[in-house]
Amino acid sequence: MLAALGFATLASFMLLVMRKYRSAFTAIMLTPIAAALIAGKGSQLGDMIMSGLETVAPTAALLLFAVLYFGLMMEMKLFDPVCQAIVRASKGDPVRIVVGTAVLSICIALDGDGTTSYMIVCSAFLPIYRRLGMNPLILATLAAMALGTVSGTTPWGGAATRGISVLHLSATEYFVHMIGPMALTSLAIIAVAYWLGLRERRKIDNEKLNAYKLEIASGNAFEPVKADWRMWFNAALTAVLMVLLVLEVADLLVLFMVGFVIALLINVRVIADQQELIKRQAANAVPVVILVLAAGVFTGIMTDSGMIKAMANAALSVVPDGMGNLIPLVTAVLALPLGFFMSNDAYWFGVVPVLAESASHYGISPNEIARAGAIGQILHMMGPTSAPLWVLLGLVKAELGDFQKHALRWGIPVSLAYIAFALITGAISI
Repeated sequence: MLAALGFATLASFMLLVMRKYRSAFTAIMLTPIAAALIAGKGSQLGDMIMSGLETVAPTAALLLFAVLYFGLMMEMKLFDPVCQAIVRASKGDPVRIVVGTAVLSICIALDGDGTTSYMIVCSAFLPIYRRLGMNPLILATLAAMALGTVSGTTPWGGAATRGISVLHLSATEYFVHMIGPMALTSLAIIAVAYWLGLRERRKIDNEKLNAYKLEIASGNAFEPVKADWRMWFNAALTAVLMVLLVLEVADLLVLFMVGFVIALLINVRVIADQQELIKRQAANAVPVVILVLAAGVFTGIMTDSGMIKAMANAALSVVPDGMGNLIPLVTAVLALPLGFFMSNDAYWFGVVPVLAESASHYGISPNEIARAGAIGQILHMMGPTSAPLWVLLGLVKAELGDFQKHALRWGIPVSLAYIAFALITGAISI
């Protein structure tokens, strides 16, 4: 009953969002609430919602200050020199621009933080996409796939860290076997980027493209950026922030709160101007925060009602007793839809231990289950419970349904390729 209700809830949510019958904010709250009432858990609804909100509240606050910080940096034109250097290197060719998007996304994803990665990639490439009339959903798709592949796999990324801790694994033993599949999947993302770049090149008017190339060659494509002391200070502050983030000197929320206050005091001296800047950036920050909180309602109800665990057990029940050696493969395949709809906390702390326990009866190492589970992070980065996704959608000004219809078209094949690479290289076995 609970498993069927859980699958029906996920399907209803997807239908409402992708067909644009309801906004993501309303659909992500209404569908689990309706499911809880049908399951007869209405009296527990308040506690389940609060449990979910407590889980995501720190993330919502983090995203608020991260959006404010990087929004201020964009207004101060910190990333303009980087953007201009990339455009000069690409010579205005859409193929090089799209491939450059993929390469930069993969490299930046090594820091393990989704919000930071999306902010930097969009700062560098979004102005170029808009200038040439390229589809910004390509940028969003490549950034999400890169983050899911790299940050979702590395032991210092949020997803794998949960798996390593909950299953009591050695980070080295877990990660060494994932380097090959991760590298091959990164190459697959670059190949997808090359294909998408060719498509964009054919769509753009040749006269417009040639005119832009001439602008770049002549140096007239950009407004000159004056590197005054504030720009150097902002660059140093951002670099220090990234180093402290990687070294985990303090919680991300604390780093971005303090960083934003310092940046605000240095760059905007007048109190009235500070208030105006916060109001401007609130247009980007507030939608992100309320959607993250709504996602907390979704995961809180789905997890505490038992629907998630029931869905995992139902999926495992289809594996015959004599084919228990297929559990790593089943886990990898199951990680795609569950990772798409679930928060990392709910997935790694609620579902993965169940799968690992089942696998242990067949002599399968928990390392294989952790690696198989990490593969689903590509689709998780495209799902409604991925908090950084809402930042990305806000930056590219895209609706969730439009993004998912575009992203899943490429994310699902790349995820299946990731599974194949993991099998071929022995990261998971059958």
